[in-house]
Amino acid sequence: MADQVAKKGVFITTSSFSKEAFESAKKSGIVFIDGEKLTSLMIEFGLGVQIERRFHIYKIDQDRFDEENF
Repeated sequence: MADQVAKKGVFITTSSFSKEAFESAKKSGIVFIDGEKLTSLMIEFGLGVQIERRFHIYKIDQDRFDEENF
C-alpha cells in the first residue's frame, strides 16, 4: 500500500487471521474481514444468500397456566 500511496486497504478471507496479523493491520490502515464477518455482512445485506426456511420460536404463555385460570 505504501508504494501506491493508499491510506486504507481491505483484505478478505473465508478463513481467519492471526492475532498478530490483526495488530499489524491496525497500524497500517488495513481492514481485515474474516470468514465470520464476511458471512455476517452477506446475510445483513442479502448478498449471495437466499432465505431457505423461516421458523417460529414459541414460548409458554404462563398466564394461561396460572391456578386462577383453571
